[in-house]
Amino acid sequence: MIRRFFHLAGPFFFSEEKWWARFLAIGVVALTLLQLVVQVRINIWNRDFFNALQNHDWRAFVWQMALYGALALASMATAVFQLYGKQLLQLRWRRWLTSHLIDSWLEGGRHYQLRFIGEGGVENPDQRIAENARGATELAVEFALGILNAAVTVVSFIGILWLLSGTLTVVLSGMTFNIPGYMVWATLLYAGVGTALTYVVGKPIVRANIMQNTAEADFRFMLVRVRENSEGIALIGGEGDEQEGLGLSLSQVVAAGKHLMRVQRNLMWMTSGFGMIGMVYPTLVASPRYFAGVITLGGLMQITGAFGQVQTGLTWFVGNFPQIAEWRSHVTRLLGFMDTVNTTVEATTQAGDVTRINLVEVPSKPGEEALTFQDLQITLPDGNLVIAEANAKIARGEKVLIAGESGSGKSTLLRAIAGLWPWGSGSIFVPERSKLMFMPQKPYLPLGTLSAAITYPTAPRHFGRKAIEAALVRCGLGELIPRLDEVAQWDRILSGGELQRVAFARALLHQPEWIFMDEATAALDEESQTSMMKLFREQLAWTTVVSVAHRAGLAAFHDRTLELVKSDSGARLVVRRRTHGTGPERPPRAKLRQRLTRSFAARVVRRKAKGVS
Repeated sequence: MIRRFFHLAGPFFFSEEKWWARFLAIGVVALTLLQLVVQVRINIWNRDFFNALQNHDWRAFVWQMALYGALALASMATAVFQLYGKQLLQLRWRRWLTSHLIDSWLEGGRHYQLRFIGEGGVENPDQRIAENARGATELAVEFALGILNAAVTVVSFIGILWLLSGTLTVVLSGMTFNIPGYMVWATLLYAGVGTALTYVVGKPIVRANIMQNTAEADFRFMLVRVRENSEGIALIGGEGDEQEGLGLSLSQVVAAGKHLMRVQRNLMWMTSGFGMIGMVYPTLVASPRYFAGVITLGGLMQITGAFGQVQTGLTWFVGNFPQIAEWRSHVTRLLGFMDTVNTTVEATTQAGDVTRINLVEVPSKPGEEALTFQDLQITLPDGNLVIAEANAKIARGEKVLIAGESGSGKSTLLRAIAGLWPWGSGSIFVPERSKLMFMPQKPYLPLGTLSAAITYPTAPRHFGRKAIEAALVRCGLGELIPRLDEVAQWDRILSGGELQRVAFARALLHQPEWIFMDEATAALDEESQTSMMKLFREQLAWTTVVSVAHRAGLAAFHDRTLELVKSDSGARLVVRRRTHGTGPERPPRAKLRQRLTRSFAARVVRRKAKGVS
């Protein structure tokens, strides 16, 4: 697990931030070693200070107090700078890893595909990216420095302890045994017993931390879900059911918390007793040589201090076991998330065959693009057929309606065209992605100003204020013009019909060559729908339109209809009817080219006048 974690997070030290990362890591390590040097010197001071007390040497006592002040100042300075450097390293590492996770999550629509992997997909990706990434990186730095500190402490003080403890003579059954450096062996025995007991008693805490982490994330997700669907819940009167569901989720949080508390309680009994014994153990073991007059009081205190340092280093595992368990739960969830993200597009069917729709972008001359389905089959991630056969071609400039019963796969077909649904076989030949625009039933409006929401994903400055206002007026949203610079959650303020008209205003601004609409007029009344669809006869006359809809009135705005006919072996795509005269009269190609050229030239002139490159 450690190896896999550093395979995921270790590239931070070789990324574009590698110099900062390495500088901070080396600086923190250097300060940690300097702090240990100070601790070794304080251990020596400990001996000299108590010897001065024992000898009633006032001058030595004053000198040792002055020396302690200098050592304390050095210890404080190194501790402060080491803490600041460590926190800065943790922050930068977390930022890098979180950005890496976000990029992997959003790439190629994986954030959408994750919903269909396994049983309900990866739960709570937001928590894994935010909280688990923070815990994994912060604790990794803590543990790395802790292990380094423990190792160097043991190496530094074990020699002191060996020299100070001397040789212990033990007589058993008339036989004499000499044990050199006996305090070292006593320390190793003490630390070994404590580490073994901690592992045995605390092992269940790893699983308990994972359960607690998952329960907390599920509860937070349910609260967010209620908030996002508050209107629907209030209208249907579902508060009681939601309270029951939230109460059940909260009870799982409490149960997981109690289980973790019980495991921590058992571990606390052991570590507390172990710590209490450690307070007197070194003095007890060293006392025979002190009472024999072999060592002074200062020597006894130095032995006690050195034992404490060695014992702290050797029992680092004992003191940090709960944090290790917590770190392991964070890393486990992160690795599970990345494993699923990395294998999303290679999802297998139940038969074990890896299948994927071949999506091909076909650059071609303007006016000659086409959307082609070739031997296309679309399946669910488990291999069940949704669309069994699709062979069709939609030429540039056509207006095509895709109809069919509910559940026949119409929306899934659009997702496959967008590259969001890789499961299936066959090929889809599509124009360049930059020429396509998709309009879902519920448009997405980002947080920010209304103007930014309308022009999304392009910045408002690329269009200009007048163009945005003209688009709003044309789409019946002129009353929103005074609020263009207002920041709000517009997806909650605007009605469903207003949101869909914002999507048409967005299309009017972007002027895409291909538009794919998925029930994009479902929230509009007949009059508003007619007004919006007329855009494709007027301002967007030569835009290719592919619509998924159930409303019969939309057929009049399309050249032909493709219908998905359901069967036991999946739906089939067939041409049902072709209409004539519904679209605008197509001008000769030369006139069309001339009109497009003038329109483009005029747009360039307007942008240059506004200082937009």
